[in-house]
Amino acid sequence: MRIEQLQAFLAIADTGNFGQAARQCGVTQSTISRQIQALEATLGTLLFHRTAQAKLTVAGEKMLARAKKICQEWETIIQEVGDLQDGKQPELCVAAIHSVCSHYLPPTLQQFCRDYPDVQLRVTSLGSDRALKVLRDGLVDVAIVMNNRFLTTSPEMVVELLYTEKIQVLMAVNHPLTQFSEIPWTELANYTQVVFKEGYGMQRLVQEWLSAHNIAVKIAMELNTLDAFRGVVRQGEIIALLPETALMEARQDPSLRVRPLAEISDDLLTFEANNRLVTNLTREVVLVTTSDRLTIPPISHFCKLVREYSNFSQASVIQKSILA
Repeated sequence: MRIEQLQAFLAIADTGNFGQAARQCGVTQSTISRQIQALEATLGTLLFHRTAQAKLTVAGEKMLARAKKICQEWETIIQEVGDLQDGKQPELCVAAIHSVCSHYLPPTLQQFCRDYPDVQLRVTSLGSDRALKVLRDGLVDVAIVMNNRFLTTSPEMVVELLYTEKIQVLMAVNHPLTQFSEIPWTELANYTQVVFKEGYGMQRLVQEWLSAHNIAVKIAMELNTLDAFRGVVRQGEIIALLPETALMEARQDPSLRVRPLAEISDDLLTFEANNRLVTNLTREVVLVTTSDRLTIPPISHFCKLVREYSNFSQASVIQKSILA
């Protein structure tokens, strides 16, 4: 059964004449006749009495109301898909990690609202793994997260690197590690850490890196807000490994200190200990969407703004980090 056959059926029911229905549908009368014959063959019954005026049979009467609903739904679909391609979508949903929501997105969101005032923006702060899941489930249009290649391998996924940033150490102002201008990574084994909850990419990144460096992870607790991290760390000798953008408020807090990890020398960077490559600790922040969504003007424009503002903002963050 095809939509053209139902449209032909409705046109004949409306006009009572095959010829008039053909003109209404913009096809030849023979085409209309073939469409109805094919429809009747599918249903196994006649839909019209072939008299001077085409009249509905009992089966045709039964079909009339449902055929109207199907064709109305089809018209609605055409309209909605057309509106989507014309950039007339009602909302754009974004999931992003907390540091991106706090520091990178605000200017992007403001500019997007000026460019597309009729599109409702919905932004949710989520951990990277959770954000990628809701993107795969079709609940959001764009995710801005820490890269996780295991969750973005589907062929429809489009992944763009926005920036790479270093992971640094957050500690209390009187912490023993403040004696170092750069923290030797071997010192991390001596202190208990507070980490992000499961489902946040940072927990996996830190634990994998420490394991690769043969450092036993001592976890005091799991949290999911930066305010909570700062509150816990300032109380004693617990430390936290966090990305630069998550430490901007901490740098302004007199009760806290931020120190970079010591860079690993080039010769060690190519040395494999226990079959694991020794590397510096960094994270990649990426923009993830799907190829079909990039064909929709508001989503494409939003992604363009994110790329533009992330380049500017990352340069600003690096400058602030150096000055601090």
